Amino acid sequence: MGNQFIVFEKKDKVARITLNVPPSNWLTIPMMKEINEALSDVKKDDKIQMLIFDHAGEKAFCDGVDVADHTEDKVDEMIDVFHRMFRNLSEMDIITVAVVNGRSLGGGCELMSFCDIVIASEKSRIGQPEIAVGVFPPVAAAWFPKIIGLQKTYELLLTGRIISAKEAQAIGLVTAVFPNDNFKEEVDKYLGEYLNKSKPVSIWTKRAIKAGLNLDFLQALKASEILYLKGCMATEDAKEGINAFMEKRKAVWKDR
Repeated sequence: MGNQFIVFEKKDKVARITLNVPPSNWLTIPMMKEINEALSDVKKDDKIQMLIFDHAGEKAFCDGVDVADHTEDKVDEMIDVFHRMFRNLSEMDIITVAVVNGRSLGGGCELMSFCDIVIASEKSRIGQPEIAVGVFPPVAAAWFPKIIGLQKTYELLLTGRIISAKEAQAIGLVTAVFPNDNFKEEVDKYLGEYLNKSKPVSIWTKRAIKAGLNLDFLQALKASEILYLKGCMATEDAKEGINAFMEKRKAVWKDR
């Protein structure tokens, strides 16, 4: 049975989940269940190197979790399926990307921010306006201090202010901002810089970064050291990369 609320595609080394209920692409409970099924599929597919979250329409990446799903009779299930997306994503070693060409608010902003790479168009507007309707964003409360620091987290979550893509980039919430014109072409060109690298080496790199997130420097260094020597250096691509450099030629990755 096909998906009703998302488009899920896999081509070459890329999986793409497109939020497909424009113009707002609200995250409803049924849509989030479809996303979690797609994430489970991606986690089991060892051919995939990158997962992209995209969106239909040019108004919004996602305006957030459907307010109707916050009612007392639905909120427990909503939180369960919503947070399951982040638990699934946290277990992924592949590169995750959000492509934002419009508004990214509330739960949409949380989903966007949890991706490794966030690419936004200049017209995009980003924020966590939950406080205006009397709630707070649990994922942002847990995650934002790690990526944008305490002060900006307090500001965004306690005021609900919506910021531009450029400001979001300046505080570390967005990786790259491209002009509205030729946005798709610029995104493809930019992501090519990630996809032309060795998949296993990319995976070991991401593991090393994540391993040290909650450790002090010396503990993080030790964890990174082990992953480098026991993981990365044991791959065929590490040997190929070093040999290619020594032989003054272009490396040919085997993704092993």
